[in-house]
Amino acid sequence: MTGIGQHRTCQEPVLDVERIRRDFPILQQDINGHPLVYLDNAASYQRPRQVIEAISHYYERDHANVHRGVHTLSHRATEAQERGREAARRLLNARSTREIIFTRGTTEAINLVAASLGQSLHPGDEILISHLEHHSNLVPWQLVCERTGARLVVVPIDERGELRLDEYHRLLGTRTRLVAMAHVSNALGTVNPVEEIIATARAHRVPVLIDGAQAIAHQAVDVQALACDFYAFSGHKMCGPTGIGILYGREEWLEKLPPYQGGGDMILSVSFSGTVYNDLPYRFEAGTPHVAGAVGLAAAIEYLEDLGLAGIERHETRLLAYATEAIAALPGVRIIGEARRKAGVLSFTIEGIHPHDLGTVLDHQGVAIRTGHHCAMPVMEHFGLAGTARASFAFYNTVAEIDRLVAGIGTAMRMLGA
Repeated sequence: MTGIGQHRTCQEPVLDVERIRRDFPILQQDINGHPLVYLDNAASYQRPRQVIEAISHYYERDHANVHRGVHTLSHRATEAQERGREAARRLLNARSTREIIFTRGTTEAINLVAASLGQSLHPGDEILISHLEHHSNLVPWQLVCERTGARLVVVPIDERGELRLDEYHRLLGTRTRLVAMAHVSNALGTVNPVEEIIATARAHRVPVLIDGAQAIAHQAVDVQALACDFYAFSGHKMCGPTGIGILYGREEWLEKLPPYQGGGDMILSVSFSGTVYNDLPYRFEAGTPHVAGAVGLAAAIEYLEDLGLAGIERHETRLLAYATEAIAALPGVRIIGEARRKAGVLSFTIEGIHPHDLGTVLDHQGVAIRTGHHCAMPVMEHFGLAGTARASFAFYNTVAEIDRLVAGIGTAMRMLGA
């Protein structure tokens, strides 16, 4: 299989990273006179040639509007979109494609649940989130609370950046109507104990939404084993196109929820006296869909499946351990987020250097990292910071690139007098 090699001393497959890197045209360039080191994967992954070619082939050969046409191109486009839906079902191990809804990304998926489920909330009802959340899993619930009189309840984190499970158990109560939490923190890399979060909520008969944007490309996700009610992710966080994402919803819940938007394929019949809504999953997919996005998403899923998510997780775990040790050894560095379970995200500050200045110096050396609050301002406030520098790793990154990052930080320290 593409990109897979065999380790000499064990039977577990390991990634042939140099071969994999040849699949990514964007990595084969210089930035400011230096070979590109791309370490901003938590913001967006790069795309392999296989995804780019799949999208190009669709536009060159198969493009048409879906479902409503009797001609050949419309049939091809419809089949292409539904292949993307089946790929997402397979990736998540959902029971049926009826549980797979196309969205523009994780943000819209969460807003969909917030808008639909929110119609059943009343004053005094509670939505339980964590202090780790990305703004996309915070602001939609604030909007719902403003409209309905419901209350947002926040589970605190400790100084490691780990969820306070004792507080979670205490705060989950008779007024809780939904638990909405990240699988992995985008700002810290903390892997939340979603199995326990979900099991506890289910014991209280409370539905759970998991923001899976930072988990989906880094580890296997089985929504049936997790027993979550909703799971959301974005294509661009896993080598797919921007503007496409997935909301998994347990069928029993999707059948209860009112439509999110009106028009297009979400209807069966319309008259001035009323409308009959379509079956799942189309009831939640108003308007012309992003068919090319679904095509690219399918190609991205197939690419990751070919590599093997177990091998990806092992490789990124090794990169994170190496980078953490190397950067923590530098003078004046403070690692932000030291959870015992982490994905490939390393946030840090350097005494005397603003994160934006560090990012600028690194960019001049061809090293791309993210700086700022990472759309997680409450997390930054918890640690008393305006922002951090964040290096985030993907399966196509190498130890040599981390060495480039460390060397670039050393250069920044000398230049900026830290």
